[in-house]
Parts: sequence; C-alpha cells; structure tokens
Amino acid sequence: MARLGFGAFLAPHHPVGEHPLLQFRRDIALVEHLDKLGYDEFWCGEHHSSGWEMIASPEMFLAAAAERTGRIKLGTGVVSLPYHHPFNVAQRIVQLDWMSGGRAIFGSGPGALASDAHALGIDPMLQRPRQDEAIGIIKRLLQGERVTYKGDWFELNDAALQLLPMQAEMEFVVASQISPSGMTLAGKYGAGVISIGSLSSQGLTSLPTQWGFAEESAKKHGQTVDRKNWRVLLSWHIAETREEARRQAGPGLLRHHNEYIHGTLQNPGTKPPFSDADEAVDKTAFGDGAVATIGTPDDLVARIKSVLAASGGFGTVIGFVHDWASPENTMRSWDMVARYVVPEINGYLTGLRKSREFVATNREYFERAKSAIMANIQQNDAAAEALKYTSSPRISASASNVPDLPKDRAAQD
Repeated sequence: MARLGFGAFLAPHHPVGEHPLLQFRRDIALVEHLDKLGYDEFWCGEHHSSGWEMIASPEMFLAAAAERTGRIKLGTGVVSLPYHHPFNVAQRIVQLDWMSGGRAIFGSGPGALASDAHALGIDPMLQRPRQDEAIGIIKRLLQGERVTYKGDWFELNDAALQLLPMQAEMEFVVASQISPSGMTLAGKYGAGVISIGSLSSQGLTSLPTQWGFAEESAKKHGQTVDRKNWRVLLSWHIAETREEARRQAGPGLLRHHNEYIHGTLQNPGTKPPFSDADEAVDKTAFGDGAVATIGTPDDLVARIKSVLAASGGFGTVIGFVHDWASPENTMRSWDMVARYVVPEINGYLTGLRKSREFVATNREYFERAKSAIMANIQQNDAAAEALKYTSSPRISASASNVPDLPKDRAAQD
C-alpha cells in the first residue's frame, strides 16, 4: 500500500481580538510541534486583508519556522503571483530553500481574496492569466536561464538568479479550487496540486473528476503529472470521544462561520449563520453536505478512506489549521492524528496486530512449548542442586588461610 503523507495548512484563520505577536508565536510553535510528531508538510498562505488572515509573507513566516524545525517540508500555500514581480518571487523562494536546508515547496495561486486584488488595483479577470505567465518565467529562472522578457505588467532584461535552489528539483505546486483551471495549469507545467476547494461540499463532490483535467492538460503540453503530488485539504478536530470533540470545537466553529465565512467573506453558496454551537457542528460535520470531521480518530480514518476512494487516490492529506478549539485542545487534536490516524491509514499497525493475533490464537502450541521449557528449567535446577552437594571441593591446609603448624605440635593434635 502506498504511504499517504500528512500535513497542515495555515491560512491562518485567527479571530480578531488576540495579540498578533502571540498568535504568530503560537503558529510557529505549532509547526515545531508537527515536526516533532512526524508530519510531512506545513503550508502557509499570503493575505493582505480580511482581518482574520494576517500573514502577508509566507516566505518570511516559513523561514522563521525553519529555524525551529528539522525535517518537515515547508510550502508556500500560496504565493499570489499576480501581486509580485516574478523575479522577486524566484529570489525569495530560493532564499527560503537555502534557509530551510532544502525543504521548500513552491506553491502558487492567482490570489484568493477579492479585497486583496482590489487593494492592489488588479483586475480579477487578469489574475489567472498572470499566474500562468509568471510560473513560466519563474521555472526558467530556477533552472538557471538568463531571461529577457517584456509583458504587460513586468519586464526582465538579461535577468538571471545568482543563486539557484539548494534542491536539484524544487517541487512546484498549483492551488486548485472547484473549477478545472488550477488542475489544467498544473498539467501544463507538470506541477503538483493542492486542492483547497475540497473544504467545501461542492469541492469534495468534484474530486472524482478533478485529476482528469490535469492529466488531459499534461498530455496536451507534453508533460506528466503524478497523483503522489496531489494534496487534498480536509478540516478536522479530534478528541477522545465525539461528545468531547463537539464540546471543544463547537463555540469556535460557530464564531468562525458566522463572523468570518458568512459575515466577512460572504461567498456565494455560503451557509447562513448558525443559531448555536450544536447546529454549527451538526451542519458542518454530520449529515448531507458535511465537510469536516469532528469526532474521534476512527471517524477521521473513515473520512480519509472515503475521500481516497472517491477521488481515485492522492499523495498527501492536508489538515486545515483553525481556532475552533483552545490552543491546548488544538495541539492535542494534532497529536492524536499523528498517534492514531497516521499509523492506521498507512498500515503501520498491521504487522503488530497479526503478531498479537497469531500468539493469541495458537495457545495449544505455545502451552506445549511453555511446558517443555519449564521442564527443562526444572531439570537444570535439579542437576545444579545435586552438583552442589556431590562436587564441593575439600579445603586443604595449604589452600586455607591457617598457618602451618610445627611438626611436633601437629603430631600431638
């Protein structure tokens, strides 16, 4: 069975009201925690408005995280390419790759928040074409080419990177929502995919047909794509029982949906405000249209297996980082996923269970073996005891500590 990777995606989605410095430090602590738990990847996004999503430079955040971690891959999730000159993006991702010791993944997108594009004066209709144009240039730069190029929004004159990535082949990843455009772009450049649209019911429903767009586009452009480079986002909060998970996550989920998803973003198709925490959990994690898992490790195992089967398979499942629960319970949730979900999904426990079952179901054989062993032990003990009384060495005067006596005194004695 192919091993499924596990990672985390930090937008972030932090409620307004807490000290930003403490939020940043807690986010860095989370990356460090995930690294110790053995997670494979950590992704961080770029946003410039909305209040809740306040990391403007994923490269700077991930460089700081690199100093606190040792093995976890660090992905820009994502750099919004229309917001930046492609040469500067290439420079920053190279910097991150060296500062992380070759652990960077370059993830890009067209920009997710309309308010960001508005602030920068960018026509939303130009965002995807500009992302496409920028990727082509950045790939050439990272391959060591000297590029001269004149476009509608940037220009390069004999431009070359003086330092290339530490990795021989840095992975490119493209963000995909519900439409085929992200998958099509990934196929054009032979890139990986991070499916952000799977956080919605519509996105989950479309997963079975999504990869076909990437394969079709790759074939058209003479590229290849591999499902192992496909990441799918899911939301979860895990606790020892479903009741405990509901209690921990419900109030924060209510605020997240009502204040941010519905009240701030107001995206088409967004569910109306929830009346209370129970309704928030019920409509988000249970019944028709459920997009999150709020429950036990077994519940998340079942959800991941279901999505794997429906999609046809992918390489890494990425958990969406949120503030539904307290920081302590959030850390505990990620810990439980690492301890119980990861080994169950990847079959790490199969051999151990088979070994235990074999011993438990073959008692007759092992009882005979045990009896034979005990008989041998008893025989050996008896032999040792007999040997102690029959072969004890006699102590001679010359071998003792008693001094030699004069011959006449010895005779008298």
